[in-house]
Amino acid sequence: MKETLVILAAGMGSRYGGLKQVDGVGNHNEPIIEFTIYDAIRSGFKKVVLIIKKEHQELFEEALVSKIRPYVEVEYAFQDLNDLPDGIVVPEGRVKPWGTTHALLACRDILKEDPFVVCNADDFYGRNAFETIIDYFHNGIDDEHYCMVGYELQKTLSDHGTVTRGYCQKDENDDLSSIKEIMNIRWKEDHQGVVYEDDGVYKPIAADVPVSMNFWGFTPNVLKQLGEIFREELPIGIEKNPLKYEALLPNHVGVLVDRGLAKVKVLTSSDSWFGVTYKEDRPIVVEKIQSLKDNGTYPDILFE
Repeated sequence: MKETLVILAAGMGSRYGGLKQVDGVGNHNEPIIEFTIYDAIRSGFKKVVLIIKKEHQELFEEALVSKIRPYVEVEYAFQDLNDLPDGIVVPEGRVKPWGTTHALLACRDILKEDPFVVCNADDFYGRNAFETIIDYFHNGIDDEHYCMVGYELQKTLSDHGTVTRGYCQKDENDDLSSIKEIMNIRWKEDHQGVVYEDDGVYKPIAADVPVSMNFWGFTPNVLKQLGEIFREELPIGIEKNPLKYEALLPNHVGVLVDRGLAKVKVLTSSDSWFGVTYKEDRPIVVEKIQSLKDNGTYPDILFE
């Protein structure tokens, strides 16, 4: 089994104000993605697929890939705005990528046999998440029973603005029963609770519910399933919002669950998530990364 890590790294970073996927947060200018890959290799992953924009390949090669190639197999997949089903064209003026489902479909000719993890480039998940999911790969994953690692909502918020999270509900067997991407989630002003925006009104939401941070375990079978959903929903999305519609992976996994086409085991990690949604989040991430080096979780130089 060649366990593969697929990293979603083609985003535009509009809220962050730059290409945060390769923005250095470690004392040797390491981006979060480098710690993610280090944890994956230590946990047994043997291949990394980076989903990026074609025009960013040289930047990724210089900032990251040249360092990790001696330690793990690396392959690029390119998310292309024009990579659409037959008969569908890009609306005039559209520059925004088509979302995380579309990004993952860029790997449809790469991921053929072995299970893989999908995660975001700018989120820190912790090694326990990789160890937990690779154990599930060896004992439970199949074409009808995928998995995810969830985190408590209150542990995934930013102090500097709203976030979007995949709100999860699970059944008595810890299988996902529903998931919905909820936008504009934030702390209440006094930090005594969490709210989200619904039609211009902020409403309360439970702080301890599990949410998806796009840390999924799949087999290649999911690509055919997601491709069919993408083809089905894209024309509707374009009609409703031609410039900003996005095909979001959590929502489409939810469709698979709702239709009884797949089960998703909800796993948990003992590590804490953190990430950089806004530029103001960066100093906190830098501090947390350095503390993990100071306590010996990571060496001073990850790849040398």
